[in-house]
Amino acid sequence: MVATSEYILTEVTNGVLVITINRPDKLNALNKQTIEELHETLVDAENVNEIRAIILTGSGEKAFVAGADISEFANFSVEQGKQLSSIGHFKIFNFIENYNKPIIAAVNGFALGGGLELAMACHIRVVSDNAKMGLPEVSLGVIPGYGGTQRLAQLVGKGKAFEMIVTADMISANDAFKWGLANYVTTQNELLNKCFEITKKIASKSPTAIRTAIKVINAGYNNNLNGFEVEIEEFGKSFGTKDFKEGVSAFLEKRKADFKGE
Repeated sequence: MVATSEYILTEVTNGVLVITINRPDKLNALNKQTIEELHETLVDAENVNEIRAIILTGSGEKAFVAGADISEFANFSVEQGKQLSSIGHFKIFNFIENYNKPIIAAVNGFALGGGLELAMACHIRVVSDNAKMGLPEVSLGVIPGYGGTQRLAQLVGKGKAFEMIVTADMISANDAFKWGLANYVTTQNELLNKCFEITKKIASKSPTAIRTAIKVINAGYNNNLNGFEVEIEEFGKSFGTKDFKEGVSAFLEKRKADFKGE
């Protein structure tokens, strides 16, 4: 791992960028600086063609991200609170959801508050069997402010989202899987291996098609867009890419496609 900034470690393996949030003494809690450094890391990787997917995790074995750093906003005004949420959405949570490469959250331990919101912004979630996940914000007199009220309901349904948010209860890894919050549950030792198993499949596919698929899937959850219309438009555009020509040629010639992401 290479320390690209104070709280972010990175490593590239076989076309996969592993990003580790590195504040183990604070259970990797998200403070302003960590959000800024994570944003910069993602921006730097966005147009690197060699990087086909990203795995996001937390350092140590106790926590993915245990939440936001409460000490930073304990005395905020109404306007400061609104700005905190807005900047977080723009720089990290919406940014990750709409990122042009698949991002897998490797949830090792606690994913609470902003940590669970971070995992939910990722496209796929793989969780260790010791993981505990929840949105405890109402215990502090606030609500989830980084997209948690919206993405949790999308993933687990409205009723379960209400229950988790208004009780502030944590759920286990197995319950997260049962409710659709986690794609897979593994042991902690196998967590990254499972993520790499998924990214290996991703890396062999068309980056242009994957980028478009992310855009179109998200369009279906955007009230300002018609997902079906976006799909029709983007499906048509696919025919103009070099990846489409390569993919079809490889299929007809019975060989493995060599996608360039163009």
